[in-house]
This record gives sequence, structure tokens and C-alpha cells, in this order.
Amino acid sequence: MSGRELARRLEVSERTVHRDMEALSVSGVPVYATRGAQGGWELDEDWRTRVPGMDDAELSALLMAQPRAIGNPRLAAAAERAIGKLMAALPDSMRVRANAIRQRLYVDTTGWRGSMENLAMLPDVQDAVSCGRKLKIEYWKAGREKVERTVDPLGLVVKGVAWYLFAGTPHGTRSYRVSRIERATMLDEPCVRPGDFDLAKAWKASAEAFQLSRPRCTALLALNPSTATMVKFWRPCACAGDAANGWTQLRVEFSDEAEACFTVLGLGANVDVLEPLSLRTRVLDAIGAMAARAGLSSPAVAV
Repeated sequence: MSGRELARRLEVSERTVHRDMEALSVSGVPVYATRGAQGGWELDEDWRTRVPGMDDAELSALLMAQPRAIGNPRLAAAAERAIGKLMAALPDSMRVRANAIRQRLYVDTTGWRGSMENLAMLPDVQDAVSCGRKLKIEYWKAGREKVERTVDPLGLVVKGVAWYLFAGTPHGTRSYRVSRIERATMLDEPCVRPGDFDLAKAWKASAEAFQLSRPRCTALLALNPSTATMVKFWRPCACAGDAANGWTQLRVEFSDEAEACFTVLGLGANVDVLEPLSLRTRVLDAIGAMAARAGLSSPAVAV
């Protein structure tokens, strides 16, 4: 193929094509130029790249971690290109196997209500992590207050579809949810990385501390059997016996009483709050307020 045609297809200059072909030749890839009307750049048709021995288990594990699971279009496209290069280098028998695996898996990273993870800053954060350079970020805290921080990026952690930057700060190591980073600027200054830093251990300790610090509200609820079955799937809970009317009693864990009230109101007539009294009162007050706004008289309910 001519240098002009290569440049057109690859959307680069002919000079870039010439430079890259020379680099390929120096690295051992058998490309060479032929002159004349039908000339151009040619690759030895018998040449193949070589991939170190890979068994079925290794191939399956690699392809099951599909690029589409990354959750960022730019990174997914780069990973897809890398997979394509690997596929091209595989022996024919393994290429057939690899294609079969890929055709039997699809990963949809969005929830039914859409994805809430904005990963626009992920490539910039990754660059700082891989280059070992300090990072200046504008970050929305959980309370929706925006702050500016200069941090030492130590690593990235993926939990579900959420990405976290684990970074060193003057106040110790901290984790930052990448979707809350509004702007990220890599600085020229190298980051300070503790010699004994272990990302997996640091994240585990941070996650455990977070779990212990979270507020808790445990409610004893009576639910009709079908609603109890549903609740068991999406809330941490434990069975507490059967109620007199055939309903199921569950001790259900919530982050706080406000979340518990919100959930109970959504379940409507399918649930009764048994404990704590404060939650029962809060739910009844909310029902009374809704009835008043609708111009209805709320029924008297014994607390």
C-alpha cells in the first residue's frame, strides 16, 4: 500500500507514516518499501506476531473482563483496540474460541434509571496515576460543597461501576470518587509515594472504616409475604418470626431513620412499623401531612 493511502486511512501525514514504518523495521517487524508505479509499503505475508502461551482459562478470564465494563467511552475504545490486536496475534484455533467467548457476553454498565457515574475526568486522573505526578482537582464533596485539593495520586480502585482515586494529602490518605471530580490538572511536580504503600490494603482499611462510621437505623417491620420476599433482595435484613395475621416480621437495616421512613411510605399498605416508636410516629406524621394537603381528614391511629 502506498504511503499516501496509508496516511489517508490512518488520518496522519505521509511523513508520520514514513517515520513509523522505519521504527517498525528497526524493532524487527519485516516492513519494507518497494519503488515503481505499483510500489508502496509491504509487510512480509508470512510474518506473524507472537503471543506467549495462553491457556483457555487465561483467555476466558481476559475476554470476560470486557472493555465495555470500563464505563468510559475513550478507555473502552482503547481497550477494544488492544483486544483486537491480541485477537489478530492468536493462533487460528484460539481465535475461534475467543470469538465464541466474546459473542456470549455483553456487559451493560448502566442501571435501569441510567448511569450516575460521570467518568469524564478518569483519563486525566489515570494519566497522573501512571506518571506519578501531583494532581490538582476540583471536587464535589458528599454535601455538595465544591473544594479544591492538590493530592498525590497513589492508585485507582473500581467498586461496582464506581471509580475511586486513592491519594495522599497533608492529612493522610483519602479516597475521591472520580465521578465527583469536576476538573483535574496534572502538575509537573512528582507525587510523594510512601515506599511501603499497598493499595489493596489501604483501600480495605478505608472501606472498613467507612462502613463502621456509617449511621444505622434498624427497624422491625411486619410485611405481607410477597413484599417481605422483595425486601430481602434489596435490603440487609433478618427474619424475626411471623406476625399474627400471617405476615412476616423482618429486622431491616437502613442508613438512617429518614431513609427508613421514605422506604416504608413507598411500601404503603403492605407494611406496618413495629419498632422503633420514633419511626412509627414519623411515618404516621407524614401520612397525616399528606392527607391534610389533600384536604382529607387523616384517620385516628393508635401509636
